Amino acid sequence: MKKTLSVLVLAATFAAGFATKSVLPGEAVAHAQARPRVYELRTYTAVEGKLDALHARFRDHILGFFKKHGMTSVVYFKPMDAPLSQTTMIYLLSHESRDAAAKSWAEFRDDPDFKKITAAGGPVASKVESVFLEPTDYSPMK
Repeated sequence: MKKTLSVLVLAATFAAGFATKSVLPGEAVAHAQARPRVYELRTYTAVEGKLDALHARFRDHILGFFKKHGMTSVVYFKPMDAPLSQTTMIYLLSHESRDAAAKSWAEFRDDPDFKKITAAGGPVASKVESVFLEPTDYSPMK
C-alpha cells in the first residue's frame, strides 16, 4: 500500500509538471541554457559518375568520423531537380564555435583511418564549398 501510494504521488507530480508547462509563461529550461551554435553549410559537387560513391562514403564512413571528431550532423540533402540532382550533395553541420570547427576539421583530415578510406576509394568530390552560418534572432532553430 505504501509503495503504491508513493508511485501514485510520483506519477501525479510528473503529470502536474506537464500541465503547468502549458499554463505558465517562459522558455523551456533546456532552451534557455543552450549555448549558441555555429552552423556550417557544405555543398559537394561529385566527380562525374561518382555521386552514388560520394553518398556511400558519407553513409558508411564519414558520419562516424564527424562524430568522432566532435562535429554534429544536422541534415543531409540531395537536390530533387536536374542538373544538381545528378551532381550535388548538401549538408549542414553544427559546431560549438568557429574555433571548434577548425580544430575538428584538422583532426578529421589528419585521422589515419580517414586517410585510408579516401586513398582506397579515390576522390569522389571535385568541388567543396563551405559557408558558416549563425541563426537570426527570429529563427526557430538557435
